[in-house]
Amino acid sequence: MKKTLSLLAFAVLIGCSSPSNEVPEVTKYTINQFYENVNIGGGSFSPDESKLLVNSNESGIYNVYEIDVASGEKTQMTNSTQESYFGQSYFPNDNRMVYSFDEGGNENFKVFMLTTEGQSKDLTPGDSVRNGFWGWSRDEQSMYLTSNKRDPRFMDIYEMQISSVDDESPISEIIYQNNDGLNVGAISPNERFYALTQTITSANGKMYLFDRETGEKTDISEHEGDATYSPQFFSLDNQTLFYTTDEGSDFVYLAKRNLETGEVEKEFESNWDVWYAYDSWNEKYRVIGINEDAKTVVKIINQESGEEVALPEIKGGSISSVNISKSEKMARLTVSTSASPSNIYVYNFETEELKKLTQTLNPEIAANDLVEGKAVRYKSFDGLEIPAIYYQPKQASEANKVPALVWVHGGPGGQSRLSYFALIQYLVNHGYAILAVNNRGSSGYGKEFNHLDDKNHGDKDLKDCVSGKDYLAATGVIDMEKVGIIGGSYGGYMTMAALAFEPEAFDVGVNIFGVTNWLRTLKSIPPYWESFRKALYDELGDPTTEDSVRLYNISPLFHTQNVTKPLMVLQGANDVRVLQVESDEIVAGVKANGVPVEYIIFDDEGHGFRKKENEIKGYGQVKEFLDQYLKGEGTSEATASGRL
Repeated sequence: MKKTLSLLAFAVLIGCSSPSNEVPEVTKYTINQFYENVNIGGGSFSPDESKLLVNSNESGIYNVYEIDVASGEKTQMTNSTQESYFGQSYFPNDNRMVYSFDEGGNENFKVFMLTTEGQSKDLTPGDSVRNGFWGWSRDEQSMYLTSNKRDPRFMDIYEMQISSVDDESPISEIIYQNNDGLNVGAISPNERFYALTQTITSANGKMYLFDRETGEKTDISEHEGDATYSPQFFSLDNQTLFYTTDEGSDFVYLAKRNLETGEVEKEFESNWDVWYAYDSWNEKYRVIGINEDAKTVVKIINQESGEEVALPEIKGGSISSVNISKSEKMARLTVSTSASPSNIYVYNFETEELKKLTQTLNPEIAANDLVEGKAVRYKSFDGLEIPAIYYQPKQASEANKVPALVWVHGGPGGQSRLSYFALIQYLVNHGYAILAVNNRGSSGYGKEFNHLDDKNHGDKDLKDCVSGKDYLAATGVIDMEKVGIIGGSYGGYMTMAALAFEPEAFDVGVNIFGVTNWLRTLKSIPPYWESFRKALYDELGDPTTEDSVRLYNISPLFHTQNVTKPLMVLQGANDVRVLQVESDEIVAGVKANGVPVEYIIFDDEGHGFRKKENEIKGYGQVKEFLDQYLKGEGTSEATASGRL
């Protein structure tokens, strides 16, 4: 789903370098060196708060690790070599763990328990079922699980008693049967109240309060116009529901509702979207995450004093997420930067001690050789201001102009953010400038901006991307004869749309897991997307109605005769969102024009990469392709097809 934020500050233009014949010395690193960096995530505390449960891809794919808070020592807890495993949580009162994984990117997740002896047990047996870990009951006697095993279209909520997980066949009881596409957003501590959401369109929805005792379901979101709702949590006294909404506002704010009186108040708002909020275990602290101009800003409020906690400044990074321990004495901080992978710190509220627990940047890479992205703005073809993130190679100058790429995010309705992506840094390090465009329809800049592309995809949003070339030209350091376009998922669609509908705008295109046939994609969405199928159709078009004509017209597959520029396509064989047949067909169509095409299929990936070896192979070949067809450094013909 999409939507939300503003056009607040004008953080325009990067200062252009003055003419010089000297090219700064920048060490160039290999793709293998970039993938010796470690991606790490998660970070929930063990019951005694001595360890953190994290996920790391240092083994080549994601596995579950423990970090000792005192020593910083990291211990690998799972040893998968085929599928990526993601730790979800410790058990409430012992060091058993919950982790989940799917198979080959098929998005049918299983939930497992890892015992303290290192034995794994499937808590959600069955094939072709999508499961998830939802959390723990407040009394810490049971876990909540989600599953579509009853009806592939809808996710039900199950409760499994912790006392039963060691049984040969643990029993889970359905506690919310989702018959009508209403999804559970929050459960009250006493398990009486459920906050449910209904997606009507991508801009509009409803929120209901379900009383489990009476069986009554009440609409608590009556409103005029469009508004979305996202339950965050109930208060410990079960009297108040906190939720985020953009009702009556261009931006999302935090609101609260008194369940007895129905009174609603704004609790916190900003000039940007509130992304999430939660209270610590005993409500001493409230954590609020804000999407501020493509960067997460976290505020921690001490609810006893009403004052914001002054977190320590961390040089070269910003705090992007926080997890507060049950004792409310410590916090796990995830610190992010657009130039290097996130790191994990622990902060002690009482002593104010800050300890860094991870070092994710490959020691062979000098941090000052990497480039921080900068939030910029430019005018599109019709005068609309477009936000973007600009990465300028250190070797770029007016005397040493460099090639550039317009980068398009996924979605629709996603956002390019000031966060680390190895491929971006790899390409920038090798002399490619990148402008990551947040075209109209992107989230993060207000709901009006977010919906400017509804049923207009491949038109004005595409023109926003083309207009990004004006920004690149204005820097004075770009060789405007060498500008390509690249994107993944919806960004892959935009790449193909650019080559098909604006065939002279860009010199090459790189399509990563991208949609090319909207008629097929919208008809073949996974069954568990049923609850927001109508919203998807409202935004993009319904392929079973007269919208099919427009969807045909904006699908690059049916216009391959227009493509004249070199193309690279990356595709996962197990992708359930963009089927492989789409990429097979677009490649065949473009090759028929005599256009150079490089095509790589990954047999063990779905919609995106999970395995380092595949990223190294795929992204390494992206640079080789760009070096040959954009920089003009290669001489051999591109591979017509490839397979891993």
